[in-house]
Formats: sequence, structure tokens, C-alpha cells
Amino acid sequence: MTLTLLGFYLLFCLTNFVFFLAFLSFANARNRKTEKPGFPVSVIICAKNEAENLRNFLPSILEQEYPDFEVVVINDASTDSTLEVIEEFQKIDGRIKIVNVQNNEAFWANKKYALTLGIKKARNSHLLFTDADCAPQSNKWIAGMVQNFSAEKSIILGYGGYFKHRNSFLNKLIRFETLLTAIQYFSYARLGSPYMGVGRNLAYTSEEFYAHKGFASHLHLRSGDDDLFVNEAATAHNTAICFNKEAITRSVPKQTFKEWFQQKRRHTSIARHYQLKHKFLLGLFYSSKLLFWLLLPILLIAQVYPVIVLSALGLLLLLEFLVYYKSARKIGETDVVWLFPFLEVFLILSQLSIFIANIFSKPSHWK
Repeated sequence: MTLTLLGFYLLFCLTNFVFFLAFLSFANARNRKTEKPGFPVSVIICAKNEAENLRNFLPSILEQEYPDFEVVVINDASTDSTLEVIEEFQKIDGRIKIVNVQNNEAFWANKKYALTLGIKKARNSHLLFTDADCAPQSNKWIAGMVQNFSAEKSIILGYGGYFKHRNSFLNKLIRFETLLTAIQYFSYARLGSPYMGVGRNLAYTSEEFYAHKGFASHLHLRSGDDDLFVNEAATAHNTAICFNKEAITRSVPKQTFKEWFQQKRRHTSIARHYQLKHKFLLGLFYSSKLLFWLLLPILLIAQVYPVIVLSALGLLLLLEFLVYYKSARKIGETDVVWLFPFLEVFLILSQLSIFIANIFSKPSHWK
């Protein structure tokens, strides 16, 4: 029995090792120097009850050093002063275009319907998406993202991180989970199988959007306007990644574990609609992680070949540290790397809790 457990432990360790070898494809990737393309761009922001965030972050969009862009701000049936705030900015800056979604239209799949109206309002074919609570980390965000467009590349996956809060374990957990997710979707894209992007920092062309009939195939789902569209439309040939520090956005993280847990429940519920190969690989990664960490204390307590068990653990942690550190340096998240074994275990157990919770009840969606 003990040898069987050891065999499974080594198998799960090997599985994790192979995944992190694949993740080196992003960890070893080189950045591009930011340049200014010559084509016009439409930045699209969907806002629902985001008056305060728009006041705080919309100026960082308008201050971008880019020769030709507009900002399409969608008021998605807000009940606060979101519309008034957008109108105030529009009086100051004519580059702002307003799309006002009325309450009687809100049943049309909520955010996806609102985004579709925003895309139709945009006058440019190159579209750059972010959220109302996001702030670009430099005034070269637009240039850094859209320079990756080309005749072949019509979908650009960017990095949308979160603001740092010192002395907060939840903040480190959120940013570590975001780092791990980015390592995965960037690596899969570089290996020719893109599967998701984040709406906090994502770009694609209107031609690509209309070619796939927008969000039609998943319009009945209230979330997934970003990752489900990418999962359906992205290919090895039409997708590029952007991890330039000048092209990063950061947004306001959740302040309580309950809020974060509900957010992750929504994200996890959408993943089951991914393509089968992506569901299999993501499921294999997380299940092998979980079983590896569960078997480790059992084998150590039972003193089953501890030298072999610890040697396998050491080799895996060394590779993981290499991937995490090299990746985190690219996108400014190195402070979470030093706690990665603890954060990884906590995250995996949280994923298990989220999976169980989603079996018994449906998570709430877009505000």
C-alpha cells in the first residue's frame, strides 16, 4: 500500500514537473520595446455603478501618449452617478463617446449586451478593453498593447494585475493567483493553444469580433465576455501576448475573503464552457497539484522512503521557483514569489472549496 502511494506521489510530481517545464515558455520569453503604431484605436470600458472608480482611473486613460484614440465608456444601467461622471469627462475631453444602456435593456445578457453596443459605437477596428476600476501603469499602455497587432495577429492577451496592499495576506493570495493564471494563459498561447484572456487588459479587432458573431455562442451566460470569447476565437496564428511592464493595468482587489471567494466562483463556473482540451489540461494541472500536496504529509508521517519523497519535492519546488520568479520579474509581482509554496497550497484548497460550492449552488454574476 505504501509503495502504491509513493508511486502515485511520484506520478503527480512528474505531472507537475512537466507542466512547469512548459511554463518556461513564458518565463524565458523576451519583451518588446514599446513603439507607437500609426493606426487609430478605440478603448472600451464597461461601467456599472463605477462612479468613484471612473473619477479615479479614467484620467489615466485620457493621459495616454498615443496619437489617435477614442474612449468608449458604457454606462451599463447604473443606479449611481456613473452616467453623470462620464458626461462630466466628455465635456472636458471630446475623445470620450458614451453608450447608455437603459434598465429595460439590462436583461440582454447584461455586460455582453452592453459591450456589444460599445463595440458597435466604436469608430475604429482596433479595440482595447479594460475595466472601470483599472489603471494603466504607464502612459504607454495603449501603444504597448496595440503594437502587437499585425496582418496575422488580431487578438492580444495582456496582463491585468492588482494593486499591492502591504501586510495583507489576501492581497498576496489574489496577486499570486493572478500571476499563476497569467503564467498559464501566456504559456499556452506561446505554445500554440491560447485558451483565455482577461477583460482588464485585452485587445482584438472588430473584424475578429464579428467573424465569430460576437458573444452569440455564450450570450446566455452572464460572465465570460473575455475568456470565453478568447477560448472560441483565439488560435496559434491570430493571437499574440503582451507582458511589457509599460502595458500592464492594475485594478482594485477584493477586500474580504468572502468577496474574493464569490468572484472566483464566477470565474470557475465559466471555465467549464472551455474547449474540451483546455478543460482537460486545466483539470489535470489542479488535480495533480491537489493530490501531490495531499500525499506529501501522509508519506512523510508514515516515513515512506523520506529521502525519495523530499528529493522529488525539492526538485519540483526548485523548478517552480524558477518559473515563478522569472515570470514575476516580467510583470512586477516578485514579492509574492517568496511565499509561493504556502500560497500555492492555500490556493489549491480554495479551488477545491470553490468547486464543491459550485456543485450545490450557482454563483452570482456581473453586479
